[in-house]
Amino acid sequence: MNVKTRIDSLRKKVDRSLDRWLPSEKTRPVSLHRAMRYSIFSGGKRLRPVLTLAAAEACGGKPALALPAACAVECVHTYSLVHDDLPCMDDDDLRRGRPTSHKVFGEGIAVLAGDALLTIAFEILAETKETPRHKLQDFFVELTSAAGSSSLIGGQVADIEAENKSSTPQDLLFIHRGKTAAMIAASLRLGAMAANAPLKEVRALGKFGESLGLAFQIVDDILDVTQSTESLGKSAGKDIAAGKTTYPAIFGLEKSRKEAARLTNSARKALAPFGDRAAFLHALADQMLNRTC
Repeated sequence: MNVKTRIDSLRKKVDRSLDRWLPSEKTRPVSLHRAMRYSIFSGGKRLRPVLTLAAAEACGGKPALALPAACAVECVHTYSLVHDDLPCMDDDDLRRGRPTSHKVFGEGIAVLAGDALLTIAFEILAETKETPRHKLQDFFVELTSAAGSSSLIGGQVADIEAENKSSTPQDLLFIHRGKTAAMIAASLRLGAMAANAPLKEVRALGKFGESLGLAFQIVDDILDVTQSTESLGKSAGKDIAAGKTTYPAIFGLEKSRKEAARLTNSARKALAPFGDRAAFLHALADQMLNRTC
């Protein structure tokens, strides 16, 4: 399997769908819709929507059935990045190798563009076709739960409140489960649900996603310490400068690398029920562990 070719193919499907669902830059208010598209089409990895489509395929469904969920997930993810970069949050000037939204459009438009991306996510999700096992309400509950105050937003709050404080490994786990692992796990579960997967498979992919998400965030923390701004496409060394609670800060680089590998192995074990159907998901897990940006 050529993993890069497969990822590129799925990413293009997501981009075409996002282009269709997002208002054009000529739609009033022009500034808002330009800002939304600027952040969505800024060259992101599309990890979460790719996982959504891959999960649908692993469960025997057509990836196209999961496109609304995949695009909804990407809109939620991108909104969170737009807000995360704001001066009142992480105050970053660079994202995906380009100036952040508030640097280009101003803080007010950036805030509202983030709000609009979060809102349109659920409009897009409403395009999902119900299945015999999973009603449309189930899809909304899945995404709102992962994006809400107990998960994504809660993790971000805990991340802010932990700055320049002595944190425990339990504090760190809460932050990473909320701000990263919850959305990755939800991406996979949504893909499985779109494929009408039985609950056993939905839960297995959720377990895979939680371990994968934790490993992904650890690698992110490691790269912030070891890579340059140019290679990352965002400001390197920000975690240390802001006094963030990270795996390298608490455990050091070597233990962090071992934990990321352990979690990736745990994620792969969760795919056992799928056999060969999960080959692409196994490959994605390996690629995420060994990435350099």
